[in-house]
Amino acid sequence: MKLVKPKKFLGQHFLKDLKVAQGIADTVDTFPDLPILEVGPGMGVLTQFLVRKGRTVKVVELDYESVAYLREAYPSFEDNIIEDDFLKMNLQRLFDGKPFVLTGNYPYNISSQIFFKMLDNKELIPCCTGMIQKEVAERIAAGPGSKTYGILSILIQAWYDVEYLFTVEPGVFNPPPKVKSAVIRMTRNGVQDLGCDPKLFKQVVKTTFNQRRKTLRNSIKPILGKDCPLTENELFNKRPEQLSVQQFIDLTNQVEQALNKLKVES
Repeated sequence: MKLVKPKKFLGQHFLKDLKVAQGIADTVDTFPDLPILEVGPGMGVLTQFLVRKGRTVKVVELDYESVAYLREAYPSFEDNIIEDDFLKMNLQRLFDGKPFVLTGNYPYNISSQIFFKMLDNKELIPCCTGMIQKEVAERIAAGPGSKTYGILSILIQAWYDVEYLFTVEPGVFNPPPKVKSAVIRMTRNGVQDLGCDPKLFKQVVKTTFNQRRKTLRNSIKPILGKDCPLTENELFNKRPEQLSVQQFIDLTNQVEQALNKLKVES
């Protein structure tokens, strides 16, 4: 059976350490009754441990060579191998609209996009685990005041509890990446309603962090205009990385009130 050559343009780094693969597979055990979707299985080093758990497992893979390898290596699993782009898939169709656990050794170049897709489908994905670049994992798990705290931290932590589980060295991959990796687990936190407009919340977070070195008084102006009516508020003396998720929710409600006031006045 011909091995698959990792493709740089797909961000492929194939895991070769079985102990690490087993460790990643075991992160899904917090939801033992749910089916599993693995993204980017490559040559199935993680898949082999997932299928032993006695649960429905599906894998989605974009690389046609990897798909061919998996079909040959796991002939009885063929119906659960999906050749598609995860970022473009309708996840409602996967398990008849039922919730599932998302996992994988995610391609570094699209890991953030995968998590934004997770957020868009948060009612379907109560738990997401897997391996990503260490720097991105630290960013997701970071708290207010940290240099790594940012857009991804807040948008994910608004809906999920984040656990940084363990660090993985470059030598367990083929080819070895230039950076360390990490395994994380994100579990839905029970929040059903943020208490603010979720679209505006996302806009406020992204807009303020686009100028993260500036105080909110200045970084909020793209939304509220130069004559920002909220700048007397003490909160606006802070920089975005100083605000908790709840403070961003409060800020979003203040911004919405100000926008409504501006509409009335105009």
